[in-house]
Amino acid sequence: MQQFAFIIHPIDVRRDVARRYPIARYLPVSVIESLLKRKDPMVVADVLDVRSDTGEEAVGWFIGCPLTANQLVSLPLDFVWDKLEKCGRIAQEMGAGILGLGAFTSVVGDGGVTLASRLPGLAITTGNSYTVATAIEGARRGAELMGHSMQTSHVAVVGASGSIGATCAEILARDAARVTLLGRDRERLDEIAQRIRPEARATIDVATDVAVALPDADVVVTVTSAVEAVILPSHIKRGAVVCDVARPRDVSVRVASERNDVLVIEGGLVRVPGDMRSVRHDKPDTPFSFGFPPGTAYACMSETMMLALERRYESFTLGKTVSVAQVDEINGIAERHGFRLDGFRSFEHAVEPAEIERIRANAGLEAAVV
Repeated sequence: MQQFAFIIHPIDVRRDVARRYPIARYLPVSVIESLLKRKDPMVVADVLDVRSDTGEEAVGWFIGCPLTANQLVSLPLDFVWDKLEKCGRIAQEMGAGILGLGAFTSVVGDGGVTLASRLPGLAITTGNSYTVATAIEGARRGAELMGHSMQTSHVAVVGASGSIGATCAEILARDAARVTLLGRDRERLDEIAQRIRPEARATIDVATDVAVALPDADVVVTVTSAVEAVILPSHIKRGAVVCDVARPRDVSVRVASERNDVLVIEGGLVRVPGDMRSVRHDKPDTPFSFGFPPGTAYACMSETMMLALERRYESFTLGKTVSVAQVDEINGIAERHGFRLDGFRSFEHAVEPAEIERIRANAGLEAAVV
């Protein structure tokens, strides 16, 4: 039986903390964060019944890091590393051979390199290789459902200066007609554009203003590490598809109520092989939910699980870069063990075919040919 662990932390402060401490619903965020800062990490859930198509099985644990996204990027780095190291020590005590970094824990500092040096004997992965793979697959599938051919589409990658965004842009540039790299660091974007142009089919542009560059894009992949939403209703082209890989979301919740002519999907929703379920560690008869349907997980979680099933107890995706070779390799591992991209979700609900047809109609697009 293979063993893994994965770090989670509060994304929606009141909602996520209130699941365990109901009084949090009535407290100011500043008070919640002050209380969280004093808490130690802990095992919050057991992950059971992960079974590969090869017959290999794995169990794991979700370890709660009691820091919000805002705290992870604003508190002194040494303080944050100490919290994450405590998470790693718990993982080792539970018997895990590999530890995955969830949400903003993979963004802090050097992308897990320091943490790996502090935890010898424990493999660390950010999960970014499979996150890239599923983001690209989701964007391509969404584009197809909305009637866009990638070969004639303008694709925008928001957060292209980061490791996930840069690799997404590099791979998508092989198919698309035009790719715009969007981010805050123009110099970094220019470096990435120069690197990927020689192998690109697409014309490569760079931009730093989402409000100006995004409304022309047919397909958007957004992967920033922003704490607040960066894509507003006015930023999205009619009939566009947006694959939001970021947690917290990059796309404002206002889009759900104000734009019925665009398809927004969550990147990285993966069907895990077997009958995966998670239960509260302190109450094994009580299911634990992190917001996804039973049997599904984020791509970064899935990468951790599949590496354990593969018995690859090594730091597979570490640091701030993800190579195309890593994406190709993790896709092969996923296929071998039976991990696959699941149906689409958008703002906490499943996206059914009928809804996609309504979006197409609202956008003035022809009905899809089935």
